[in-house]
Amino acid sequence: MTKPVGPYTPVVRAGEWLVCSGQVALRDGALIEGDAAAQTTQAVANVKALLEGEGASLENVVKTTVFLADMTDYAAMNTAYMEAFGDHRPARSALGVAALPLGARVEVEAWARVGE
Repeated sequence: MTKPVGPYTPVVRAGEWLVCSGQVALRDGALIEGDAAAQTTQAVANVKALLEGEGASLENVVKTTVFLADMTDYAAMNTAYMEAFGDHRPARSALGVAALPLGARVEVEAWARVGE
């Protein structure tokens, strides 16, 4: 797991829920090179790793929020997002923001339900 870039916990268990803090495209401690599609793929991979560390998977995700530094990246993000999640389609919001940490183009946060 990549060390957080701020004073927060990357994933928190709250009863039957796992809440993943927003993940940018960090790999080996640095923001990856690449466009919004590549950064989306890495950000979702980081969410997946957090979930797997808690015994869950992307299939448990019920809600995501995607933050985009540039809304013109929406189509590229959407394609990479669908590839990462496969046939699973959690509820999602996508927002344009003024900037993201470390100059990232994309940030993804997720809520996953892990209990009944």
